[in-house]
Amino acid sequence: MTATAIADSPIHEIIRLEPLVFKSRMSKEQFNRFVLRYIDLRIERDKHGTITIHPPVTFDSAYYEGEAFRILANWSKTNSYGRTVSPSASFNLPDGSQHKANGAWISMEKINGMSEEERRSIAEVVPDFVLEVLSETDSLAKAKKKMKEVWIENGVRLAWLIDPKKERAWIYRANGEHEAVEGFTQSLSGEDVLPGFVFNLWEIKG
Repeated sequence: MTATAIADSPIHEIIRLEPLVFKSRMSKEQFNRFVLRYIDLRIERDKHGTITIHPPVTFDSAYYEGEAFRILANWSKTNSYGRTVSPSASFNLPDGSQHKANGAWISMEKINGMSEEERRSIAEVVPDFVLEVLSETDSLAKAKKKMKEVWIENGVRLAWLIDPKKERAWIYRANGEHEAVEGFTQSLSGEDVLPGFVFNLWEIKG
């Protein structure tokens, strides 16, 4: 089935309104091929094998996600510590799940340890840092659970969840600590994971 066929199918009609969630017996290799074939869709699989195809985001949500990614990517281009990868990147994580983030940063140490084959496919690498931007179709409770049980528990060192509409953010650290930040007059620090990075929350609202 082509991407155009999906766009004309009942699946597309379902995910316009809500996530499509189902179980599958696809192997990791089969699921990798499935995700790479439909790279324009946000497809994830949890550690229990449950697959979620997420709805497209609204115009406003896409803008906020784009601005957050731009800020991270612009900082990354000023140094050689690592690389920022786009929201279309999927990660095969140690618990057997595969997930995407609105922005992810990986240190050069990890990148240099990847094989050429891994770099041409979906790599089994854990980002050092991820950011997620809450969209209008996201559940806050599920987003918070993902930050802790997917990213942090799989080895991400620092993760941010940002809610542009209500101007809040949450910081998650590898040691299990997390804190809330109220108001977009605040800035987030990259701490020792992204040295020198300061994310001014107000910037994503333009």
